[in-house]
Amino acid sequence: MRTSVRISCITFFVVSFLCLLHPVHGAEPDAAKFLPAPSCAEGWVMDGKVTLFDKDSLFDRINGEAELYVPYGFTVLAYARYASAKNPQIAIDADVYSMGSLLDAFGIFANYRRKDSREIIIGTGGIVSTSQLLFYQDRYYVRLQVTGAVSVDQDVLVSCARAIAENLPQDISRPKELALLEVPAVLRGTERYIAQGLLGYEFFSRGLMADALLSHDKGQVVLVIERSPAAARRAMDAYHAYLKASGSDVSMTEKQGTIALSAADPLYGTVYLEQAGRFVIGALRVARAASARQIVEQVRAKAEKE
Repeated sequence: MRTSVRISCITFFVVSFLCLLHPVHGAEPDAAKFLPAPSCAEGWVMDGKVTLFDKDSLFDRINGEAELYVPYGFTVLAYARYASAKNPQIAIDADVYSMGSLLDAFGIFANYRRKDSREIIIGTGGIVSTSQLLFYQDRYYVRLQVTGAVSVDQDVLVSCARAIAENLPQDISRPKELALLEVPAVLRGTERYIAQGLLGYEFFSRGLMADALLSHDKGQVVLVIERSPAAARRAMDAYHAYLKASGSDVSMTEKQGTIALSAADPLYGTVYLEQAGRFVIGALRVARAASARQIVEQVRAKAEKE
């Protein structure tokens, strides 16, 4: 009897430990409630029930794209199909992704946003076409996709999106980090958040980038986000070492507490970077060095107040 009890206890603890290592499918059960039932819009009824996908099963839903979501803190996807009552072959696939944070949700949204996208006021930000609607709100990214037809009335997509938005947390504030890029040189709507390996360099852990325009000088601005000023300095030093090793023309100076780096990056052309506290701010692909410095100074003025 005692042996049986001992074996049962051991089995319980082993199973519990394995559950900690491998999250149970649908670890965020409330996610199913985000998708309205029985319909998301008049004449568009849920076909079946909500399906949940976690990190281990996400590829079953979006094979080929699943790895993109992991660095952004993905936890669970709630999916449902809403079929047209008039023609059940036509449907709207609704996906609600639970991401790690508001900034992460923005990062995924911005990855799919295109420069010519039509913006729509829904959630924190959204875009719409006749076949697709994307938006983000709080730490959630929502994607509606028409299937079985080339397009549907946009009002249907908007109605479905608003029904989902009502079920999500109602905080529609933008990520505070985006405010640092709200300067004249940055082109609105081009901002992106990269959760790891900004510019493809592992020493730039994560950060924002956007297109920039100063007079007639085009380029890009980057904002590396580190945990501390010391970490930001290490990132600058690592970049400096990389450029020297690649044989690039590079110089790093420190004047009145400002660390600046100028170089010819083999991938990004003329670059200019400055450290501001826990941030590294840079301009790249800018033809004139003076323009690069001016863009960086605009962002730096914001970052120093953060």
